[in-house]
Amino acid sequence: MANRNAGTELDLGWISKVRVNLPAVLRRAEQIQTRRTVKKDWQAAWLLRAVTCIDLTTLSGDDTPSNIHRLCFKAKHPIRGDLLKTLKMEDLDVTTGAVCVYPARVRDTVKALKDVGCNIHVASVATGFPAGQTPLRTRLEEIKMAVEDGASEIDVVINRTLALTGQWEELYKEICLCREACGEAHMKTILGTGELGSLTNVYKASLVAMMAGSDFIKTSTGKESVNATYPVALVMVRAIRDFYWKTGIKVGFKPAGGIRSAKEALVWLSLMKEELGDEWLKPELFRLGASSLLGDIERQIYHHVTGRYAAYHDLPMA
Repeated sequence: MANRNAGTELDLGWISKVRVNLPAVLRRAEQIQTRRTVKKDWQAAWLLRAVTCIDLTTLSGDDTPSNIHRLCFKAKHPIRGDLLKTLKMEDLDVTTGAVCVYPARVRDTVKALKDVGCNIHVASVATGFPAGQTPLRTRLEEIKMAVEDGASEIDVVINRTLALTGQWEELYKEICLCREACGEAHMKTILGTGELGSLTNVYKASLVAMMAGSDFIKTSTGKESVNATYPVALVMVRAIRDFYWKTGIKVGFKPAGGIRSAKEALVWLSLMKEELGDEWLKPELFRLGASSLLGDIERQIYHHVTGRYAAYHDLPMA
């Protein structure tokens, strides 16, 4: 992983001056979506890069040790071996960036990854996910339990009430406490952007989260009615860029929720390359939160290699 974000003092002066030019953001978001994408071998290479940045996720009430084991096996072998061999990529050890689960499933995930001989990161959502409305003491205890069980990354969710009511000092303090509870685990802070009311609030919440020591900022829980959108992403990555220019600290970005197609994955990679540069095109600083995206990427790579589309049984757990 990238170096930890040690955080900074809360700069309320910076936060109070934030204004977002909505028409300009919408124009840029439209431009990104209509840009011509890469083709053929270049597209396959970009899709494999996207695979390495996926947090392969299951956040269902019916998660069991057996489906966690299947997910971990898929995380280690995200693309069929014969397809990688044809692409001459079999020696690159292509895996997903992490496996993301509820705290109660962290032990199962750690064990399953060990069983399949894989040392990728175990990420766990915490802090009263997805609403973040449980008492602070309970949220912090949940983080500590997930870390004790073996999670090396914690996806915390902010209390959106504090952002909506402009209580930036309180929000900063809460995120600092979450950062402390994470210990050595990296912290990804979920803003729940679909519930923040405005893009100005998204930018301010992004700044507060980074000042409080977040290693990543993440768009959504995936449970809101509106999840990762390109206008929101632009505001967040420009906050990341401004924070880097001012402090020299690189913070990662994770869009999550509703990202299902290989074509969308290519747009997200393009956005990162154009807005933040090649350094952010790696799992240390970019993750895609997704449960079904990997299946479509594997189908596209299968088509690239064979010239035909895969039947359902050709790609296990697609």
